Amino acid sequence: MVKINRAIISVSDKNGVLDFSKELTQMGVEIISTGGTYRLLKDNGIPVKEVSEVTGFPEMLDGRVKTLHPMLHGGILARRDIPEHMTAINEKGIMPVDMVVVNLYPFKETVLKKGAEFEDIVENIDIGGPSMIRAAAKNYRSVAVVTDPGQYPVVMEELRSKGEIPGNVLEKLMLEAFIATAEYDSMISSYMFDKFGEGFPASFPIPSEKVEDLRYGENPNQKAAFYRAPFAKGTTVAKSEQIHGKELSYNNILDLDKALDIAMDFEKPTAVVMKHTNPCGLASDNDIFDAFKTAYNVDPLSAFGCVICLNRDCDMRIAEMISQYFVEAVICPDYGPGVFDLLSKKKNIRLLRTNSPIAPSERHREFKMKKVQGGILVQTDEDVIIDPKDLKVVTDRRPTPDEVSALLFAWKLAKHVTSNAVVFVKGERAIGVGAGQMSRVDSAKIAAMKANEPTEGSVMASDAFFPFRDGVDEAAKAGVTAIIQPGGSIRDQEVIDAANEHGMAMVFTGCRVFRH
Repeated sequence: MVKINRAIISVSDKNGVLDFSKELTQMGVEIISTGGTYRLLKDNGIPVKEVSEVTGFPEMLDGRVKTLHPMLHGGILARRDIPEHMTAINEKGIMPVDMVVVNLYPFKETVLKKGAEFEDIVENIDIGGPSMIRAAAKNYRSVAVVTDPGQYPVVMEELRSKGEIPGNVLEKLMLEAFIATAEYDSMISSYMFDKFGEGFPASFPIPSEKVEDLRYGENPNQKAAFYRAPFAKGTTVAKSEQIHGKELSYNNILDLDKALDIAMDFEKPTAVVMKHTNPCGLASDNDIFDAFKTAYNVDPLSAFGCVICLNRDCDMRIAEMISQYFVEAVICPDYGPGVFDLLSKKKNIRLLRTNSPIAPSERHREFKMKKVQGGILVQTDEDVIIDPKDLKVVTDRRPTPDEVSALLFAWKLAKHVTSNAVVFVKGERAIGVGAGQMSRVDSAKIAAMKANEPTEGSVMASDAFFPFRDGVDEAAKAGVTAIIQPGGSIRDQEVIDAANEHGMAMVFTGCRVFRH
């Protein structure tokens, strides 16, 4: 239990601080403050002592040095249960500080401010604030540390009802204080690494801020929450706005992220139909409605309960189609006239808008991470762009210009499908997707089986090389005329010979796009 007799209050976020300080004063608490907080309290008639009166040392270096002083930190760090500590501060005339109320300079807000200069960003790196917070948190059994206006009601309720702050509350405040300073430092290191860093840092800072708790994780027995990177660039699910529907689930967010990732590979109007992190439909066309209609009909059976991404605004024609189906979520730049009114009649569908374009120009490549037991895997994002002139023709027959166009479309699709990935494409639409199989030939069989239209005349893409000719033989049975794959197998010649036997064209990209 800690009784509050003396508190230091120095906050950037001044929400609620006046009422909080007034009530502390009414309880007989002496308040010490600095800078703008001091002026605010003084101007509103709240008795307050300036830090320089306590330290006997004026602020200097444009306010960079004001709280970094033994007269203050001695009062925060002295343990009340150690007589030697109390004797030491008494001998130096240092008064104990029982509560530290501090939130930090707005570093994140400054970074995100349009046109912010680097020097201004550096000046918004707080030094004294984190030092006081960490000191109080370290001495949490003797000092209450308050780092967020949302904590004011909890602290005040304890003081009103008990006259003291109990141990369990002190522990919670301490934990939240260390989380606050860790997050603050991770934001600074992340920003500086993005600006000056190369390769992989010795320790990987991951700043994040909670968006919301989720109903559950992948399964109802698992708990989950969604966090957002504070400096995320480009168009992302995390920055999108949900305008209708029940809260997003863990699986919804995964599917939305993957669907958006695919759509951002295409300039033309494109629709993606996503199910369980694999696309079951993809099409581009000159009109977004035609693209959506084609994409949905690639595999309408699998599309039950899907997530849809459109890289153009959702219009009424698309909305009328969606309203007939069970769709979990839709994400697009925005919704046309009347669309929201129609789709919002479906209580459970989630509607998100990015409020920014979904296009290659809006993609920001960032590190990709996967948590493993006891560690974390980090890799660069896949950013290989295949130029038609870089394709290596390895068969007797060269692909036609139309086949090359379809092959490149298929390649863009294959790199987003869980391996082993084999996809069949005609023109600018998927017609069959084989995903997540332990053998590549099975993926080829599934792609043919899943096709909702004849596969004759289609092209095929494989995300990795064919270890045997059997995948090519399956493609021939389906009527595939051309194949795009990385190459690199010790049996490449056997695979090329098979393609030649079937009169196919085959090109190598020299690049694997395997997704585990």
